[in-house]
Amino acid sequence: MYSYSILKKKECFIVNKIRLILNELFTYRGIIARIAKYEDKATYQSHYLGLAWQILNPLIQIGIYYLVFGVGVNNGRSVGGVPFIAWMLVGISCWFFINNTTMSASNSIHQKIGMVSKMKFPVSILPAVTIVSQLTTFFIMLGIAILCLLLVGITPTLYWLQFIYYFGCLIALLYFCGLFNATMTVLVRDYHIMLQSLMRILFYFSGATWVLENTFGSFAMRLLQLNPVFYIIDGFRDAFLSRAYFFEKGVMTLIFWCFVLFVAILGTHIHVKFRAKFVDFV
Repeated sequence: MYSYSILKKKECFIVNKIRLILNELFTYRGIIARIAKYEDKATYQSHYLGLAWQILNPLIQIGIYYLVFGVGVNNGRSVGGVPFIAWMLVGISCWFFINNTTMSASNSIHQKIGMVSKMKFPVSILPAVTIVSQLTTFFIMLGIAILCLLLVGITPTLYWLQFIYYFGCLIALLYFCGLFNATMTVLVRDYHIMLQSLMRILFYFSGATWVLENTFGSFAMRLLQLNPVFYIIDGFRDAFLSRAYFFEKGVMTLIFWCFVLFVAILGTHIHVKFRAKFVDFV
């Protein structure tokens, strides 16, 4: 009975921390939107083309990736009957959002710790600010991907409604990973550099630009499917290419949400424990 009581107290303590963070996000949602809007303008205010770079920069990268992976590696072959450019666009739009948000969010608290010390809002909202700031570019790229799908003859089906589910998965993963990464970057400055290397490796094992099934065997593919980024990118393709419903991938879905829960528990615990001392670490 005594050990059970201790276990229940620990469980309530963990739940209260996650509830605290989520409550802060809801309470300061207006500030999140305003800071994100300001950052979008500030980033490109000294450029002649301004916010147009939110479209031009991804388009240039898409062109490079298509030449390397579509023409070079894949020799222009279709993937499952879908033209490579359309297949790649769905995946690369997710990857750019994941990569850019992850790297920016990991540095969000460290960069703004001076501002936060003078303002009355919790630092837990800063990774969320990064996510909101990156949404414009993400939706533009996703719009380009959808336009490409329509041009090659792929029309909307009920599968497309799964976008809502996978978008929720994407935001949950990015926020809790962002909170953990941002906290670790403040505590251990080398962590941000290590994360950069990790994201470069993750790019090649996410399936964003090349067909992993053509390279790896069945056992290796089962291991790669444990990757939460692969789950989201493959899920977006399942939705927009009308391949499968998410509940048909029960094991992968369970593994993904277990990972998100683990990162949420670990990230919120470390963040709440150390955030009062962030200024000292910086």
